[in-house]
Amino acid sequence: MGGVEVEYRSVVSDNRRWAGFAHRPGDIFVCTPAKCGTTWMQTIVASLLWPDGDPPGPVMEVAPWLDARFAPIEDILARLEAQEHRRSIKTHTPADGIPWFDDAQYIVVGRDGRDVFMSWINHMSHIRAERIIDLVGSAMEEGIELGQMPPLDDVHAWLAEWLGDAALFSHLATFWPRRLQPNVLFAHYGDLQADLEGEMRRVAAFLGIDVPEASWPAVVDRCTFASMKARPDEIGPFHILFEGGADTFLFKGTSGRWRDVLSEEELAAYEARVRECLPPDAVTWLAGGRHAFSPA
Repeated sequence: MGGVEVEYRSVVSDNRRWAGFAHRPGDIFVCTPAKCGTTWMQTIVASLLWPDGDPPGPVMEVAPWLDARFAPIEDILARLEAQEHRRSIKTHTPADGIPWFDDAQYIVVGRDGRDVFMSWINHMSHIRAERIIDLVGSAMEEGIELGQMPPLDDVHAWLAEWLGDAALFSHLATFWPRRLQPNVLFAHYGDLQADLEGEMRRVAAFLGIDVPEASWPAVVDRCTFASMKARPDEIGPFHILFEGGADTFLFKGTSGRWRDVLSEEELAAYEARVRECLPPDAVTWLAGGRHAFSPA
């Protein structure tokens, strides 16, 4: 196992929670920056693992977000320990903040940063206030820095803060050097939109999952955006954290909304920031996915 190199702690997430994790060969880690298609990829993995559509629970509970501070880590670890099937775990932590195992698989998901930003604004606008208050209080007790948050109705102030933080770019920068490792797969939101079945077959091949050919139509259908929104209880308890539940968390699933919101100057600032943080090939992939550039 590669050791955890960097400590990442925030109001929402704390990678110290990995300390008690007991790895099993074949574990699947869905590794994404926030709002890049995490829940989508979790649902894809679950649909592949259970091609008959009979997972042992909602996707987000079967495949928990280990470093999130929403639930006691003891509960999350106990749930994982009790699982007898092949396990899947979600993380938003960069590559240098999670453990690495040669006999585990890591799926890294990216998305055009401008679309990530628009999704992030919607995400932050609908988190239940009482949950934020709880998280802030516990973070203060644990000595976690709170950081700054612009007014929710000021998208332009949010963009400046988001670009300054550059969490999306720094996250991808930690995984990019690992893209050629045999146990790492890069997937892109845009590619999933363009060819869901083709990308799911890539994921299945990477994970060594043999889905019966006759099962593929149903396996793919469960992972369409419309299907996920139509059966939110099978995906996760969205209502606990978000006003409006799945309707706000699984908002639009579209790309390009930033074109009607961000100014030319802001788009130029975005381009300058992404090129400052990432090498040119990673910049190209983040904007266009496999069809623009193949990381393999």
